[in-house]
Amino acid sequence: MGKKLYVGNLGYNVSKSDLEQMFAAYGTVGSAQVIMDRDSGRSKGFGFVEMDSDDEAQAAIAGLNGKSADGRNMIVNEARPQEPRTGGGGFGGRGGGNRGGGGGKRY
Repeated sequence: MGKKLYVGNLGYNVSKSDLEQMFAAYGTVGSAQVIMDRDSGRSKGFGFVEMDSDDEAQAAIAGLNGKSADGRNMIVNEARPQEPRTGGGGFGGRGGGNRGGGGGKRY
């Protein structure tokens, strides 16, 4: 099983293929993705790369953490598992909707 790496502080022009090329120097890249803002379509400045082995992942961390890419020094480390999201919408999780009260005028 591969090791997933977090890649932060990316320049906004770094693409998925750029990540694949940078990390390929350290081993087999299983997957690479740059996280994009769904509204603007621009990079959020971070992404994830999956390396095929732990040794390759450690070599990539040692070789790329702090290196410049598109004018910014990358942060490369092991990705933490995504924390579960808490549901609910607005109103502090209390629900919403009509809170009673009389409507209309009374004559």
